[in-house]
Amino acid sequence: MNVIIAGGGIGGLATALALHARGIEATVYEQAAEFRPLGVGINLLPHASGVLHQLGLADALAEVAIDAREYVYMNRHGQPILADPRGLRAGYAYPQYSIHRGELQVLLLDAARCALGPGRVRCGMRLAAFEDLGARVRARFTATGGAPAGEAEADVLVAADGIHSTARAALYPGEGMPRWNGVTIWRGVADGRPFLSGGSIVKAGTTRQKFICYPISRRHAGRGAALINWIADLHTPERPYLTREDWNRPGRLEDFLPRFESWKFPWLDVPATIRAAQSVFEFPMVDRDPLPRWSFGRVTLLGDAAHPMYPIASNGATQAILDARQLAESLADIPEAAAALADYESKRLPPTAQIVRMNRQQGPDVILDIVEERAPEGFARIEDVVPRAEIESILAGYKQAAGHQQAPR
Repeated sequence: MNVIIAGGGIGGLATALALHARGIEATVYEQAAEFRPLGVGINLLPHASGVLHQLGLADALAEVAIDAREYVYMNRHGQPILADPRGLRAGYAYPQYSIHRGELQVLLLDAARCALGPGRVRCGMRLAAFEDLGARVRARFTATGGAPAGEAEADVLVAADGIHSTARAALYPGEGMPRWNGVTIWRGVADGRPFLSGGSIVKAGTTRQKFICYPISRRHAGRGAALINWIADLHTPERPYLTREDWNRPGRLEDFLPRFESWKFPWLDVPATIRAAQSVFEFPMVDRDPLPRWSFGRVTLLGDAAHPMYPIASNGATQAILDARQLAESLADIPEAAAALADYESKRLPPTAQIVRMNRQQGPDVILDIVEERAPEGFARIEDVVPRAEIESILAGYKQAAGHQQAPR
């Protein structure tokens, strides 16, 4: 069996590695003319880290990523609501990693080129069309400027080509644009000093105004510094919808920084951290409705092409990596391609659809709104505002839906 993977992002490269580990030949076609370490920070939950460990990337991850220790929920005054242990400290078999998206992609790219061979990862080729031939599937590609860039045939086509997937648009031509919830996200990376545990992920505020930050560089930590990934969310329904979201769209400080000027906590000066970023990026919080199916004959969707979701609780890259593992298992275990893709879909579509729906209800971030509603001016003891059992019940329900498993290796 051989597989065409359209898209060389985290999901596409993880899929190539997972397929290779199961003895399945794959070729990755990436639309960008070259791979560049773009983006900002992301988190990999332990069950995704476990997949990458099993693919031989444990040492590479540990060298560059931060082993996240805790997820700290705070109110807008910087008062801690709950510190939820993460990764190894929570009893998981693998760490939760905080890492720069670009570094993770380069790490996966190097591993894929080494495992598959350099000719199996091709740039400047965007999926333009495909045709299921019955016994095979044919994909056609265009170059960056739109000129034809060739075609390829394989047993399976995996579309991991993002929220604006060509394959998804062909399979669901009436779907239209992604769905915006009225929240705009600004993101940046800034040099700073370690805060709290040195491996803390902090989420402060409410679902209408929120600040998230965490360190993402093991190299910085090694010299007593911190490379801080920060995210500022604001409910901005009055702003025009950005017709084509882009993780690299420049943002303007004046559009959001004034709302955070007073957020100066003992452990972090939020406005100073925002100003310290060399670049700021703007993105609308968008997703798409869950689909009734991903797989059609020899073609299937994966990652953001299959289940784009609001960036809440670190599930975007994690779920794409879990897709990759399941797809490789299904294709390795079931000889007939269409049946294998149907098996993959049956195991991955329901849980990811549930996460999409839960994230639309703000997932575990509802904790922030509960505290704001009950104690808008802050509190002396969080136990007087909300019982710990109530908070932990919300977290446990979301973790179960997202596939967190405290299991042995």
